[in-house]
Amino acid sequence: MSPYELGRQPHSLAHPAALLRARGHEVVLVDLSLATLPRAGLDSFQVIGVALGMHTATRIAMGLLPELRRKARGARIVCYGVYAPPNRALLEGLGVDVVLGPEFENDLLALIAGDKPGEGVAKVRFMIPDRTSLPPLARYAHLRLPGGERKTVGFVEASRGCKYLCRHCPLVPVYEGRFRAIPRDVVIADAEQQIAQGATHLSFGDPDFLNGPTHALRLLAILHDRWPHITFDATIKISHILTHRDLLPRLREYGCLFITSAAESFDDAVLGHLDKGHTGEDIGRAVALVRAAGMTLAPTFVPFTPWTTLDDYVNLLTRVHDLGLVNSVAPIQLAIRLLIPEGSYLLRIPGFRERLRPFSEAILGYPWANPDARVDTLQARVQAWVEQADGAGGGRWETFAGLWRLAHEAAGREVPRLAADCAGPESPQLSEPWYCCAEPTTAQLARCAVGA
Repeated sequence: MSPYELGRQPHSLAHPAALLRARGHEVVLVDLSLATLPRAGLDSFQVIGVALGMHTATRIAMGLLPELRRKARGARIVCYGVYAPPNRALLEGLGVDVVLGPEFENDLLALIAGDKPGEGVAKVRFMIPDRTSLPPLARYAHLRLPGGERKTVGFVEASRGCKYLCRHCPLVPVYEGRFRAIPRDVVIADAEQQIAQGATHLSFGDPDFLNGPTHALRLLAILHDRWPHITFDATIKISHILTHRDLLPRLREYGCLFITSAAESFDDAVLGHLDKGHTGEDIGRAVALVRAAGMTLAPTFVPFTPWTTLDDYVNLLTRVHDLGLVNSVAPIQLAIRLLIPEGSYLLRIPGFRERLRPFSEAILGYPWANPDARVDTLQARVQAWVEQADGAGGGRWETFAGLWRLAHEAAGREVPRLAADCAGPESPQLSEPWYCCAEPTTAQLARCAVGA
């Protein structure tokens, strides 16, 4: 079962389902973002797996696990994914029997076969994910294009892990700079079955699509040759956009509509703390390169950190405005507060741990306070406004205008008039915006709560 996977049809369920069914096991898949926990029958299962690929999923699982343990007394409960190992002690305290990481398949098969994890099972080859018993793609997040057209979105993975060591990234303590390419024939077959279900746009879920540029481009060439009408989006580092600028026209030729990139901040000091490998000026260069190639750059941010000042936040909004990114940035990206989970490489910064409060099981992270209490007050107001505007159906420009006013008032500045022509071009938007390294919004927790 998957508590939550960013509005996507869960790959974290479909791939283990394929492996297990190929070995004759009966597998039932439950996506808790679209269904509630079964009321009965859970005690008939041998093993129950819970996918914890992100922070929000883990927060939701904390409320789920005690009830799951009561209803499935005879089952072995296994939690797996990026967020499982860092929270091992907490999960075991909630009744979990086995904790596995994101490369869990071998150990899961060994466990079910009666072997010890890591022993007695040959290396598992990637299989075509089995999506047959998941809800149809039409029930998941869709893509909205300028002009009102909607596209059904499929979700594929071409690689796992990442070569980089950004300090705030939850992948780093688990993969430690390693990544693994998924065979092209598996990715293409997975795309094909989702296109057959009605997908006209594919979202690549790789942490960075250009970790292996040769693998990525060969894959895209095949997909485009077979289905030239299919569009896609991918996540690519700012530094990769600059390094591989010659590949950008080819991405557009193959159908790329937009690139998500973890810009995080325009402040070079903050970027240094996060070890992002790019500067604030590099973000502007990447925006220009992507636009010149006929695509949209959709940057994500972590605007509130222990190092953020009120002036920093005003500068962030100013740069977003001046670069014409207002329509390209999901408003929630301008409200995110830095998350520091167990095992984070941020804890390796000399003296940083001393600035934090003790680990909190409630938020699955180390709480922190900005030295300037006004910054934390502003963050709370920003998040409340973003959620209020989203609930009222407000557009990105209107939402940004509210943030602009809040930021300048908090900094004691006169509120400058915004230039409407700086909003930037209308851009493709997923109906459920992607983001990571952050606490979930109250709306997400309420919508995905067990039994809701």
